[in-house]
Amino acid sequence: MKGYVLMKKAFATMAAVVISAAVMTACGGKVPENTVHSIDDLNGKTIGVQQGTTGDTLASDIDDAKVEKYNKYADAVQSLKQGKVDAVIIDSDTASAFINKNDDIELLDEGFADEEYAIAMNLDNTALQAEINTALDELKKDGTLDAIKNYYDGESAGENKFTPDANADTSKGKLVMATNAEFPPYEYKEGSDIVGFDVDMMTAVCQKLGYELEIENMIFNSIIPAVKSGKADVGVAGMTVTEDRQQNVLFSDSYTTTHLVVMVRK
Repeated sequence: MKGYVLMKKAFATMAAVVISAAVMTACGGKVPENTVHSIDDLNGKTIGVQQGTTGDTLASDIDDAKVEKYNKYADAVQSLKQGKVDAVIIDSDTASAFINKNDDIELLDEGFADEEYAIAMNLDNTALQAEINTALDELKKDGTLDAIKNYYDGESAGENKFTPDANADTSKGKLVMATNAEFPPYEYKEGSDIVGFDVDMMTAVCQKLGYELEIENMIFNSIIPAVKSGKADVGVAGMTVTEDRQQNVLFSDSYTTTHLVVMVRK
């Protein structure tokens, strides 16, 4: 699991604005010592999660744990630093981005759970599901998906960024993507722009299919309702396929596998 902690310098620089703006060093008051040194130590503890995520669901199953839910991971990490929660359950890539900017937090050596991310669509939109699965399969086979992932978290992180084709076919019109730009490296803000792995991946998918990508930023829990209501065509925000979500939306094939980890104070 230590391997997940290693975030390359290039991405650390890229995500610095997001993280430093969101997480300030705790000040005032005495911060309690860390008491979580293993997964078993989570029993009975106060755990921070981002509301609506897989971590939120899994934390609720921990014996006697109190789960504090936040709209943004940055707020959960801030509470951890201040001693308001004992641990944060978080995606490993996102955790690395925070740890690179905060030397008073770390990850347990044990992994918590694996999860696969997929694209959500309206339950009736099987045609779009088939289109997107075809595009994802092509992007996997030609190496584009791996190259995009590696730019954000891989041996060549920070190198060979995906460049959209300015002359790409957009004859099918706009495809609206609902996201929550609080989840680096998958989606976050650089200035007024929303960037990240999911944005590049969906741009590549749209180029394959002939759509113009339009991004709508919203809180995480609004993404599935937006897809269900037709406000958005797809929901893309590091979203794990769960049985509960499958009652409300269709999912594409998985486009990446990641890991949930436990963040604690040093």
